[in-house]
Amino acid sequence: MMTAHDYPSAMFCERAELDVVLVGDSLAMVALGYESTNQVTLDEMLHHCRAVARGAKTPFLIGDLPFGTYETSAEHALRSSIRMVQDGRMEAVKLEGGHELAPTIRKITSVGIPVLAHIGLTPQRAASLGGFRVQGKTADRALRLIDDALAVADAGAFAVVLEAIPEAVATEITKRVGIPTIGIGAGAGCSGQVLVALDALGVYDRLSPKFCKTYGEVGKMSTDALAAYVKDVRERKFPESGKHTYPMAKGEEDKFAAAVAKSA
Repeated sequence: MMTAHDYPSAMFCERAELDVVLVGDSLAMVALGYESTNQVTLDEMLHHCRAVARGAKTPFLIGDLPFGTYETSAEHALRSSIRMVQDGRMEAVKLEGGHELAPTIRKITSVGIPVLAHIGLTPQRAASLGGFRVQGKTADRALRLIDDALAVADAGAFAVVLEAIPEAVATEITKRVGIPTIGIGAGAGCSGQVLVALDALGVYDRLSPKFCKTYGEVGKMSTDALAAYVKDVRERKFPESGKHTYPMAKGEEDKFAAAVAKSA
């Protein structure tokens, strides 16, 4: 699984043969420049979801329910989820939370919309967790995470994201839960893995989590390429005559020159 946030990133995922593409609310920070994922709206998410759906035809598509679109009631969550499917062209939705969201998951899945749960470090609730910190580092908290995973699975979630959880805890959850686990900073014992595409490509450098592996330096390459363009333009090396330009029709250039001279 990989995130995508627009048509080009979705096409990259398509060509790379990703199984699942998540339109994550991380786009708030990596694509829109917000300070927090909690600032992105449902309408903004839907805009990006539609773009991703146009670019990724093969992967299973999941849309992240942004903060404030599912917490107040199960009915509110269902309405938001229906919009994700109808307006955003997603095939499933993701929401953050454990046992407390079991009734919400049941409500959404009752109408046939698949739900991907998300426990551990839940970015939408980072402030209440003391910031972006590893979860489940003590035995008591690790057992609580197991309970959360079992609760969301029992409620009907088809899979669960485990974020920033000690590897031993994530591996134990994977053994017990009965549904696929998708790790992000949770070790190789999970059923699958997910990363934010712009992190993996080396584009977004404002925040660099320990668990993120950079597979390319697209950000540096892009900056270098644009700087080379600026240099060429300022030195009048671009565009090159004949290579990047268009000629007039045969015989017309002399006529044009004569007409210009006559009118001068």
